[in-house]
Amino acid sequence: MTEEICVVSHVRSDQDRVLSDENFIDLSNKDRDRHIYRIISLSRMFKMFSSSANVFVKPNKWEDPFENFILRSRIRFPSGEIYSHGNRDGIYGQCWTLQSASDAMWRIYSPKGDAVRIRTTPRRLARSIIQSPVVRPHTVRVGKVSYLSQAALTRFARGAFKTSEDSYTAMGRTLLVKRLAFKHEREVRALIFATAGDEAKGASDLLKCQVDPHALIDQVMLDPRYSAENAESVRKQILRQTNFRGEILKSLLYAPPPRFVLDFAIPKPKRPPRLDIPPGWVQMVPVRKRSKRGSRGYEPSVRPSKAPFRDL
Repeated sequence: MTEEICVVSHVRSDQDRVLSDENFIDLSNKDRDRHIYRIISLSRMFKMFSSSANVFVKPNKWEDPFENFILRSRIRFPSGEIYSHGNRDGIYGQCWTLQSASDAMWRIYSPKGDAVRIRTTPRRLARSIIQSPVVRPHTVRVGKVSYLSQAALTRFARGAFKTSEDSYTAMGRTLLVKRLAFKHEREVRALIFATAGDEAKGASDLLKCQVDPHALIDQVMLDPRYSAENAESVRKQILRQTNFRGEILKSLLYAPPPRFVLDFAIPKPKRPPRLDIPPGWVQMVPVRKRSKRGSRGYEPSVRPSKAPFRDL
């Protein structure tokens, strides 16, 4: 029977709830303040505000069968002993995206055309998580997903734990790689690792973190398929049920383009082509000097050819 190896929480006070660089993976200081988005149902948003809770789920609930496949694999130590990863069932995550406007995202996560898109930043998201008493701050990671080919994903998996990074960052990276087929999602993920001694480990597929939704979310965007009348009705409903203080907008993804007045340019007439004068011909052009009778005269513009005149 394969034994389990678990990552236990290293010594650190649970009262130390200060955000640090270790809470982020592949997100620069500038990236941590970029906007990220999440499309959820209207009822789920209302529940977040009414319960002041943000819900995270285990990766095995995500549809992609490759999710968490690295931690579900067995680990062989240099001694030849093989273990399974004991933390594989104690991970909770939440998916966001850097993509602000995407037809695919609206159609995938709002199939009925009645969802909303909430907005925050990786820094605000991480801060809201570590302030929750149900998590240990140093086991929280927020990182950007990398998209790899099948071959590159296999190579990454084989060397996932041959690293000098701390255990939670190394485990976090295993959930921040996806196949190229999902590249359009441009994901940022928030991950929480329940350690071996945590009561939450394996107890439920959901982990609820206490949160102030007004501090986390700064904008709500309504599905672009709402009619103008329905959008106004939903906006009033959101204000009534949540007292939301940020922006409430309707996506203009499917709005018709504005009517334009296009300028039309009339092309200038082309100059007639210049004709080559056959040998022996003389072109007569008007000249300014007057003849004795006062009419304009003509004079040759080219000298006559020395060739004898030919009757054509």
